[in-house]
Amino acid sequence: MSEFTVHGATLAFAWYFGVNAAASLAIASVAGRGPFRRTASPSIAFGARMLPAAAAGAFVAALFVPSYWRFEPRDGVEGFDVTLSMLAIGGAAIVAAGLVRGADAWLRARRRMDVWMRGARPIALASAGIPAFEIDVDATMLALAGVVRPRLLVTRGLRAALTPEELDASVAHELGHRRACDNLKRLAMRAAPDLLALLPSAGAIERRWASAAEHAADLHAGHGAARRCALASALVKVARLAPPATPAAEPISTLVGGGDIASRVQRLLGEPSSRPRVRRHKLAAVAVAAAASVAFAYVPLLAGVHELTELLVRVLP
Repeated sequence: MSEFTVHGATLAFAWYFGVNAAASLAIASVAGRGPFRRTASPSIAFGARMLPAAAAGAFVAALFVPSYWRFEPRDGVEGFDVTLSMLAIGGAAIVAAGLVRGADAWLRARRRMDVWMRGARPIALASAGIPAFEIDVDATMLALAGVVRPRLLVTRGLRAALTPEELDASVAHELGHRRACDNLKRLAMRAAPDLLALLPSAGAIERRWASAAEHAADLHAGHGAARRCALASALVKVARLAPPATPAAEPISTLVGGGDIASRVQRLLGEPSSRPRVRRHKLAAVAVAAAASVAFAYVPLLAGVHELTELLVRVLP
């Protein structure tokens, strides 16, 4: 590997650490107040949790790497300063830690699935649309497990406790998690390579996301007072039989695995709230304008990033 490539990789990891730290601190500073504290939108909570890793990755991939490749001379590469090397080690450690957390969550979910599937019996749930199994475990549970090939798991005790209407509404709730790719989002938040994972704000944002995701999945149980009442009744029954215990970090969604049951039941039994209509044409216009602005200023921006990199290399001890 050439010295040019090694030096570029060192700078890339150093930039990743710096941008990641800045974004993590920014999210942590606003996580406990304003719209982040009151949000009922899982998209806002998920975006806030993933922002540090996304911002750092986008900066390195879209700005630093092209600027380094275009403007950095192949000969006369600068030396490796202590501070720069330490920042690079920190950036690499962040990425490695994220991979380890993600692998651990995936393996724990797999082990849990293996235990549940021992003696599992396929069942036909007309409203499911995905493979469904009845499992015989002590816990009373309805869960959507898996990311690539999701499966619906229902315990024998839960099937006996719920009426057909309640079970049908509960299955629709879990399918709401599937449509929203919530298991994948759980895994992504767990594996996010960022410094935010070391701060209490990360757990608070993930719990906020879990609560908002449950409320959003409740909306998929169907329309009509009877349908909402059936899901509310199922929530109360399941909460009484088995309090929520599934760790939110695992890519598994359960019927009562997040959010406050009382608030969910209250919302289901109250008047259905009108969902705000997203004016997609306006969002598309803003996205096109932003993309055009970035494209127009891209080359000067690359030059600016390279100059800033050179400045940091010179001033860092």
